[in-house]
Formats: sequence, structure tokens, C-alpha cells
Amino acid sequence: MKAAILHGPRDLRVESMRDPRPGPGEVLVRMVAAGLCGTDYEIWSGARPVAYPRVMGHELVGRVEAVASDVTRVGPGDPVVVEPNYSCGHCPLCREGNRNLCLSRTTIGINADGGFAELVRVPAQCCWRAAAGAGTDALLLAEPLAVVVRAVARGDPKPGETAAIVGAGTLGLLALQVLRADGARVMVTSRSRRRFALATELGADATHATVDGALADAARRFSGREGVDLVIETAGTAEAVTHALELVRPGGRVVLTGLPHEPTPVSFFSVVRREVTLTGSMIYQNEFPEALRLVGSGAVRTTPLITHRFGLDRIGAAFDAHTDPSSIKVAIEI
Repeated sequence: MKAAILHGPRDLRVESMRDPRPGPGEVLVRMVAAGLCGTDYEIWSGARPVAYPRVMGHELVGRVEAVASDVTRVGPGDPVVVEPNYSCGHCPLCREGNRNLCLSRTTIGINADGGFAELVRVPAQCCWRAAAGAGTDALLLAEPLAVVVRAVARGDPKPGETAAIVGAGTLGLLALQVLRADGARVMVTSRSRRRFALATELGADATHATVDGALADAARRFSGREGVDLVIETAGTAEAVTHALELVRPGGRVVLTGLPHEPTPVSFFSVVRREVTLTGSMIYQNEFPEALRLVGSGAVRTTPLITHRFGLDRIGAAFDAHTDPSSIKVAIEI
């Protein structure tokens, strides 16, 4: 089979390698498409080292090629979305139901070879059967959508509440749609106005560029009170955390999904004085079925978010496109 093999930072080559074979409890998936995200870019650039050689890719859509004799969850020919994170299953965190926090968690495309290839071998437990006729574009964003479904649920939105999104990337534009499906009024904030037209098309009730300042004033105008009820932060920067706290009202909730790698100055006096609830949300636990339901019902639209498409042989150009200001989601079609 052909695969894009990373031999070191920025050393990515499309080469032939031996077809994998499923072992006990495993499934062989023939890839149809894979999403390229910021984590892939960090690995490719060397900012996030991995064991080389490595086949990246963790947002995976394909069809089951073969299964081990003990697998009954899916069968050959089934269209599937792959859940790329799986836990050890026996540590205290796993046993108490927090498998997403497992310290021995494995991620396909990071700790094990992933889907920037014609074939990928994955545990059967990671395969979610897609509805017959489900579009590839919808399925391609099921993994980041599952992240958002969990984050929004942890914020516990109520119909009629006001919410703000910090960041208008893939996660932010998905969170917008999930919140709208839950009956919230939503304002999207971002450093740039570049994606505001798309945010409005996808249901945003208001938009505000952080470069214009006065975030707290914008939140008050939008909510008609001291700030919004709920903020979902998706940008993953220290600045985004500060912005989230400026937007939320006293007694409101902030859910953090990003992973800022720099120190984050937070005025905890403001958090305590205003009784703001700060909640972290890490990937997902059992949110894939809801993600698939949302795209299947049309409540979440994904095609407008896929801005660039490349074949596997042009994966180098796909990584270049990821940094293009017009890029939201880059798809590798295999």
C-alpha cells in the first residue's frame, strides 16, 4: 500500500509499505478520506515529537476491508468513522469512567500509525458504523465534532440562553452549530473577521472581532445583561482564556477546550468574586454517536468547513494549505 511516512520533522514521503493485517480484536480499514488538523501540523513540523517513522492522520473515514475472527462490531464493507483515542481500560481513571483522561491513552496517528495511508489497522472498539449513504464530508468532521459535543454538554446550555464562542476555526464553527441545535443564541468572537460571514451563514446571531476590543461591552449588548451565560473556548491560547472570562456574566460558565502551551494569566479574584464556573473538556468519552446523529440529521453542516482537498500524493501541499489564512479544514482524499 501507499502511505505518507514521516521520517523526521518536515521529512514526509509518500512511499510503499507492507499492508497491515488485523490481529485479535482489530479491523483493517481502507481509507476514503482523512482530515488534517493542527496536531498533525505540529507533528509534521517537529513541534510535537513522535517516534519515527510514523504515519500520521487521526480524523479518519473509510470502509472495513477485513476483520479479525473475533470481531463482531463491524464487518467487511461497512462504512466507518474511526475514534482515534483508546485507553488502557484498567487504570483507576478508566475504571471510574474517565477513559478520556487515561494517562496511558493511545492515539492513532500519534502513538500508532494512522490514516494518511491507503489502509490502517485499528482496534474494533474504535470503529463506528456510519449510516448507509452518509456523505464523506459529514463523516470527516465527526471526530472534532465529538470533541465539541462533549464541551457543549459540559457547559449545560439551556434553550434561550446566550452563549459566546472564542475562536472561529473548525471547533468554533462546529460548536456554534451544536449550541444552536440546543436552542442557545450564539455570538462568535475571533481575532479576525475573516470567517464571520460563514459563521452568520451557519447560524451565529452576532459576531465580534477581538481586535475591536470592548469584549465585555459586546457581551452585554448581545445578552441584554451583565454578559453571556456560557462561553465555549476553542482557540487554545492564553489570550483566548482571558477573552472567555471577559465575555461571561457573573454566575456564568466557561468551558475550555484548547490546550495553550504558554503560561495563562488568569485573574482569579474575578473568577471568585463573580462565581464563574471554569470547566475543562478533554476530547470525548461516548460522544461519537451524538456527533453522527447531528451530521446525519443536518443539524450540523460540515461541507462549508472543508476548504481544501488533496490526494495522498499531494500531501505536502496539504500541509502548506493548512497555514493559508483561508484554510479551515484540509481534507486528504485517498
